[in-house]
Amino acid sequence: MKSFTDKVVVITGAGSGIGKALAIELAGRGARLALSDVDAVRVAGTVAECEKAGVTAKAYELDVADRDAVLAHAEEVAVDFGGANVVVNNAGVALGATVEEMTWDDYDWLMGINLGGVVNGTKAFLPQVIASGDGHIVNLSSVFGFIGVPTQSAYNAAKFAVRGFTEALRQEMLIARHPVKVSCVHPGGIKTNIARDARGGVERDIGKAAEGFEKIARTTPEKAAQTIVRGIERGTARILIGPDAYAIDAIPRVLGSFYQRPLALLGRLGMRNL
Repeated sequence: MKSFTDKVVVITGAGSGIGKALAIELAGRGARLALSDVDAVRVAGTVAECEKAGVTAKAYELDVADRDAVLAHAEEVAVDFGGANVVVNNAGVALGATVEEMTWDDYDWLMGINLGGVVNGTKAFLPQVIASGDGHIVNLSSVFGFIGVPTQSAYNAAKFAVRGFTEALRQEMLIARHPVKVSCVHPGGIKTNIARDARGGVERDIGKAAEGFEKIARTTPEKAAQTIVRGIERGTARILIGPDAYAIDAIPRVLGSFYQRPLALLGRLGMRNL
């Protein structure tokens, strides 16, 4: 995809962070935008910023874990825009807790959004993307889709699953010769609110973990958005964001499963939220 002019781009989780930055970046490139978020106020703000670029943008309140709502959203987009060219399944949440500590409700909450949201969005919009004749599915995984990290078992489970789901989808599109590219995005530390909005532990621990995350998160959402757009233009299968993403991708390639021992040692020393 060499041009986004008049292409219809669907972005979930567009009220803040990478989703918002990506919407603004694509507005500057002439895309027509169907933007959703569970927070109606936030996504309305994103739409207002995108409209400054003179493009068509519409806000939708959406819980991506609600399959029926996502299917209905796909129908709305077909009516409002005539169908989607690009779908970015970006919405995500965080949970910091050991397997022993985390509740079933928190686990189901995270998996419903981080994995279920990706599957729901892909399945709901795939017929439109195929029919567009020039389509792209972009699913957000993480560097935690490469390695397991203490207190991140649920997040790891979702992000590893997103990676497998997306890589299988890409192969299926190639086999069927559909005009659809598929990319899996693996951000490193991005300066967003995801750590502060996380569940798990006590409020004091979440705040401390968020402060630590913000110190090591070096990549801005704007830079992440530019990297994703470049990956879509190139049809890149795996989009890594930030130098830390490249380093973490290399760890299991070099160390194999041995990487778990030093990581466990760091956890024992108190680095429970990396």
